[in-house]
Amino acid sequence: MSNRVNNSGVVRAWKEGHTAENGRQTLCTDGVSLWSYDLKIGHRLDSGATVLADYTASGRYRSQTTSCHIGLARRTGINLMMHPLVWETSPMHEPELPF
Repeated sequence: MSNRVNNSGVVRAWKEGHTAENGRQTLCTDGVSLWSYDLKIGHRLDSGATVLADYTASGRYRSQTTSCHIGLARRTGINLMMHPLVWETSPMHEPELPF
């Protein structure tokens, strides 16, 4: 990925279907999936609807940084928040980075 932006820019790019990553490469998107480190935290459907996995203290906590990434995406107005147990059994969940 070559489109380096801040975290808000990564989330915006994901919601618009574009690629982006932050400067530290801790938050990135291929326009469909949203990744915090190597954990897929979001998926953008063909319709443009956005789905986010709740890997925060209210779901299944992973890290403070990942919780911040999820909080930022959530504040932008996602369409659905999934509990990680549901997320991990859905077809939107992919265990590995595609790049």
